[in-house]
Amino acid sequence: MSMITAELNIDAYLATNKYEVAPESHIVLRDGAAGCDPKEFDKLIRACPAALYRRSEDGIQSFNYEGCLECGTCRIICGDTIVESWNNPDPGCGVEYRFG
Repeated sequence: MSMITAELNIDAYLATNKYEVAPESHIVLRDGAAGCDPKEFDKLIRACPAALYRRSEDGIQSFNYEGCLECGTCRIICGDTIVESWNNPDPGCGVEYRFG
């Protein structure tokens, strides 16, 4: 039996996408990122494929919508606790996927 191995560099794939940043976030968090429950916020840190949710070394939580892949993961896993609203970006804004 043969085994296929390949290295996947997700950063390289994400770098091929084009982003048109909307002036306002299409994701609104309850009480802002700083006021979110740390355990719930940890779910977002682990699950977001674009790494939009972060915690600094001194424990400060932050969120940046500008590189959003519009997958809706945050809305699905923390919609009742952290995400107040999640909408598609305005027309002409958001991510444009490029393959190849």
